[in-house]
Amino acid sequence: MPSKTKYIATTGGVISGLGKGLVSSSIGKILQSYGYDVTMVKIDPYINVDAGTMNPFEHGEVFVLEDGGEVDMDLGNYERFLNIDLTKDHNITTGKVYKAVIDKEREGDYLGKTVQIIPHVTDEIKHEIRKVARGHDICVIEVGGTVGDIESMPFLEALRQMRMEEGPENVVFVHVTLVPVLDVVGEQKTKPTQHSVQRLLESGIQPDFVVARSKKPLEEKARRKISNFCNVPEENVISDPDARISYEVPLILEKEGLGKKIAKKLNLKVGTDLRKWRYMVNRMLNPKNNVRIAMAGKYTALGDSYVSILEAVKHGALANNAKVEISWIETEDFEKDKSKLEVLDTVDGLIVPGGFGPRGVEGKILAVGYARTHKIPYLGLCYGMQMATIEFARNVCGMKGAHTTECAPRTKHPVLHILPEKYQIKQMGGTLRLGSWPCKIKKGTLAEKIYKSNLIHERHRHRYEVNPDYIEKIESKGLVFSGKHPERPLMEIAELSNHPFFIGTQYHPEFKSRPEKPSPIYAEFIKACINYKKTKRKS
Repeated sequence: MPSKTKYIATTGGVISGLGKGLVSSSIGKILQSYGYDVTMVKIDPYINVDAGTMNPFEHGEVFVLEDGGEVDMDLGNYERFLNIDLTKDHNITTGKVYKAVIDKEREGDYLGKTVQIIPHVTDEIKHEIRKVARGHDICVIEVGGTVGDIESMPFLEALRQMRMEEGPENVVFVHVTLVPVLDVVGEQKTKPTQHSVQRLLESGIQPDFVVARSKKPLEEKARRKISNFCNVPEENVISDPDARISYEVPLILEKEGLGKKIAKKLNLKVGTDLRKWRYMVNRMLNPKNNVRIAMAGKYTALGDSYVSILEAVKHGALANNAKVEISWIETEDFEKDKSKLEVLDTVDGLIVPGGFGPRGVEGKILAVGYARTHKIPYLGLCYGMQMATIEFARNVCGMKGAHTTECAPRTKHPVLHILPEKYQIKQMGGTLRLGSWPCKIKKGTLAEKIYKSNLIHERHRHRYEVNPDYIEKIESKGLVFSGKHPERPLMEIAELSNHPFFIGTQYHPEFKSRPEKPSPIYAEFIKACINYKKTKRKS
């Protein structure tokens, strides 16, 4: 093991959305496979303190950690690839850094000095990085955005200083850029990469490696050009063509020798290879079964809004040697024309994911009712469990107009509401139940069969709860709350026994799902979808 922590900083150029998070996760995975203790840090240059109040349609999914941290979705990738749990400290934002600096200034910690970007802000950034890296062999730091962004400059300066302070043998820079192909020309163009590295050099950082993102493998001519113009050895220009699935990226980069080259640069030993990971990827790419699942959400135009769900579905499919095709459904269409619900006859399962607000809610309730009455496997996540409770209260318990007070504050039957002790909290986000909470599972239920345990811990992100006043009446009609908080009136799981698979969770099981350890409830849901498809075929 290294005598002190080694740092690998990944930066991006040309455009956002290149897959820098996947490259960072893959580097971490490769070095982890060598036997090193690897942790990850994501730097987000936006001024928000965290991602909690950001619109998922604009920024992508808000990922929730064990400690309740609402963070960038890249931390989800880190946890999934490395099979580790991170904390809110692993996501550093401009807002968080400036807030810490201003708080210190107000408390007199700077002894009357003029507070400046250098050294005070950059020192805070370095402090935050070192705090989470302490005790680990390697810390991979991903800098969000692209070089040249005004917001990124203090972070790049802090990392430049870290290389000087830690020593060049302990800090490596990896720059991820785009190598496009123009249809009219037909050749890979390196000029965007050249300009991108030029901007990085202006920040005082010379990259050790350039990872070239492209549709096809990097041509030798393009590799030589990047090497010559970017002052990077040709062997350190890494080809990163489009992968078939995200989990293939570590294998692509390892084939290019990136892990071994980084290890050599940092004076690290090379350990075992990615044999188990390769076997897992091969299973994902060559499944025996195939199912089609409908996703009835409100942010369907942006897949990144549901990235953890999509990944958990893949993990559940892997556990069942299957491939899943997702059909995106806009539930507002059901509100306009109920006959369109028949589209659910073409799928093998239905997922209603989490969300906020009234748009499309009645359509979701209609979809849930269709799945319930037509015996289609159903998985309701957070809002999806709430919609299932409302649908059952209306159509089975006879509570006309039953609703959540989030959408209908004056409903006669508020089967979902904010628990009384939450009313006093006024700050935006303060009423959310976040992070890992315990759930006691009722014996003899589907939930117990799935989890094979009577006590689990899962992650939450929601504001409204099932109203305890209605639980007895709802359960008397057959919807069982099979998972509850051990001490408080918090309903965690709802299920139907007279159905092939009908279950909803108030928590988000996708946040803890990993390819090497799939979420049990997703695995069982996919299994139910496979069985449902076989039953349909017979009938």
